Amino acid sequence: MDIAGKKIIITGGGRGMGKQFALTMKELGGIPFVVDVIQENLDALKKETGIDGRVVNVTDEASVVGFFEEYVKNNGAPDVLVNNAGITSDGLFCREKDKEILKFSMDNWNKVIAVNLTGVFLCGREAAGQMIKAGVKGVIVNISSISRAGNLGQTNYSATKSAVDAMTVTWAKELSRYGIRVGAIAPGYINTEMVAKIRQDVLDKIIKQIPAGRLGEMKEIAMTVKFIIENDFFTGRVIEVDGGMRI
Repeated sequence: MDIAGKKIIITGGGRGMGKQFALTMKELGGIPFVVDVIQENLDALKKETGIDGRVVNVTDEASVVGFFEEYVKNNGAPDVLVNNAGITSDGLFCREKDKEILKFSMDNWNKVIAVNLTGVFLCGREAAGQMIKAGVKGVIVNISSISRAGNLGQTNYSATKSAVDAMTVTWAKELSRYGIRVGAIAPGYINTEMVAKIRQDVLDKIIKQIPAGRLGEMKEIAMTVKFIIENDFFTGRVIEVDGGMRI
């Protein structure tokens, strides 16, 4: 698929990697539209880049369905969905402290599942439905993570990213009859606002485990999004972009 002139929806696009995806797609001649839960992020993006956006709660079915219906009414069916919205809420599964067992909270479990798994499902479902209805041979790109293999303190996050991988393969098989391709990217540690919150001594230890010797850059992940969109023979696979790191 040639990106120029294509309509591209990016979730979690108000900042971080999502914002970089939107900028890269615009540079390549695409027409990005971002969704985010924070209006201030959207306002800043619009002022800085001219890229339009809308507040959407990806965990809420009515919000997602309503957005896609309105988008299609105004713009036509999307050609590409980049399912990027995601959060972390880390903690150990169970640990002992002062002879008391501290357990991972249901609140931390549920909110990560809601955004990273249900949100991906809802946005993917609605995008695919609109593509099928309009006869668009589109592309869905899901953002997974190196943590999909399981990572200390990330029971919830790892579970969602592993599930995203499985959904990617399933959707690719189911949607191929409509000419819709589905792929995923599993980034390693990338130079984002989220990673910047990691304590410096901990971050230094992480970087020592990366064979490439540094954090990845957001534009390097955006180039992988570009590859998936443009390569018409790519579907049903997950690309690891992690500097060679294994966890």
